[in-house]
Amino acid sequence: MNGAEKQARTIGRARGGRGPRRAPARAAIRVRLVSFRRAEAEIRSVRDAVFGREQRVPRALDWDGADAGCVQALARTADGRAIGVGRLRADGKIGRMAVRRRWRGRGVGARLLRALIAAARRRGLRQVYLHAQLSAAAFYARHGFVARGPRFYEAGIPHVRMVRRLG
Repeated sequence: MNGAEKQARTIGRARGGRGPRRAPARAAIRVRLVSFRRAEAEIRSVRDAVFGREQRVPRALDWDGADAGCVQALARTADGRAIGVGRLRADGKIGRMAVRRRWRGRGVGARLLRALIAAARRRGLRQVYLHAQLSAAAFYARHGFVARGPRFYEAGIPHVRMVRRLG
């Protein structure tokens, strides 16, 4: 434990807690492909938290009626709490990637993305694409996506189309 971690733990205890709340290790995260029908409540919980409350995306834009026909990826903690989601449409579009704030930067998004890319390969798709929020474009670039075309806005948030060929 480094000095900053010790200080944070001491401060947390002084306030009556057990130290700062930290998300468990990556190994405790499970990503599974699920049907929307069976996991709808969990998927809605994550997307409503991230897109609805955090980013203020109107419900009508997020809940477009396409989910039942998509491959859904769901990340859960070891104790079963839903922490991240993403979907793959039949045309190869990856979308609705969302990870609860506390779990960002811990590999959850990467694991969701890998699961969706693997699903696309199993379906024989030659490429996948997505509309990346500009703040997440570097994340997708690290996973082999290349920006194509101009920036545009969806739900008032700047985006760029990105494509990845599947070999």
